[in-house]
Amino acid sequence: SRGLGDVYKRQHLYVSSSNIPWEAEISLLKKKNFLSPPLYYQYTSSANRLKDENGYPGSKPPWGTLNAYDLNKGDLIWQVPLGEYDDLTKKGFPKTGTENYGGPIVTDGGLIFIGATNDEYFRAFDKITGEELWKSKLPAGGYATPITYKLDGKQYIVIACGGGKMGTKSGDSYVAFSLE
Repeated sequence: SRGLGDVYKRQHLYVSSSNIPWEAEISLLKKKNFLSPPLYYQYTSSANRLKDENGYPGSKPPWGTLNAYDLNKGDLIWQVPLGEYDDLTKKGFPKTGTENYGGPIVTDGGLIFIGATNDEYFRAFDKITGEELWKSKLPAGGYATPITYKLDGKQYIVIACGGGKMGTKSGDSYVAFSLE
C-alpha cells in the first residue's frame, strides 16, 4: 500500500515527533534591497541540543513519539514513545523515546513501519492501538521514510540505512523485510 493509504481510507494520519530542546543563536541582519522588508533573521553556526549531565536530552521524556491523529475530528487518537535508550531501559526506566528523523508508512494489513530513531531499530506498530509489535536492529540508523512494494504476490518493506545523525555510525545499505 502507499504510505498515505490510511489518510484516504480512515482519515488517520501517523506522524513521528521529536521533543528535544535546542538552543540556537539567531542574528538580525538588515537587507540592502529597500523594496523588500528591511530586516530578516539568519541562523548562525551556533545550534546545540540541550543535554543533562548524563548526555540525555535536557527535558522530561518522552523525547520522541509516534502519534496517530483523526483528521475528521482533529483529535490525537494515541501517542507512544518512539525509540529508547538501551542503558535506561536496562535500569528499569520506561521507554523514553528518542530524537528521530524519518517518517512512517502504513500497510493495508494495519501495520505502521518506521526507523527514524537513534537506537537504530526498525519497528512495526499496530495502527489501531499504537502497540509496538516487532523490532529489528539495523546496520546503521534508518533516518528515512521506508517504502513498500509487491513482487510476485509478496509484499516487501525497505528502509535506507545511512546513519550518521545524532552521533550514530554512518552506513550505506538498504534493508528489505518481507511480510508473511
